[in-house]
Amino acid sequence: QVRLVQSGGGLVQAGGSLRLYCAASGRTFSSYAMGWFRRAPGKEREFVAGISWNGGNTYCADSVKGRFTISRGNAKNTIYLQMNSLEPEDTAVYYCAAGTNMDPIVLLTAPEYGFWGQGTQVTVSS
Repeated sequence: QVRLVQSGGGLVQAGGSLRLYCAASGRTFSSYAMGWFRRAPGKEREFVAGISWNGGNTYCADSVKGRFTISRGNAKNTIYLQMNSLEPEDTAVYYCAAGTNMDPIVLLTAPEYGFWGQGTQVTVSS
């Protein structure tokens, strides 16, 4: 079992930056691929960024590529989402997620993730 606790987020003006944190506890967390998803009002949940269990592979959705960066902490039990050049379209509830896979790949779809954080609100004002 993996428990994910999120922090960070909040309100920022367009062009600003925020950092989201996701701390995990449980067995063999280092063997889990991790990801960030978001759900904007009236929209479907969408993949934002993901990182493989060994941290060697990362991938960001086209909508955030070049602005957002996903990383794992040195202790491997924390992941981060650094969000720069934020736009009003980035306003959403953001969720971190953990999923298992034997290969060091990025998991791209929600069903591949078995554990989810509680969500944190990010609001970008224009």
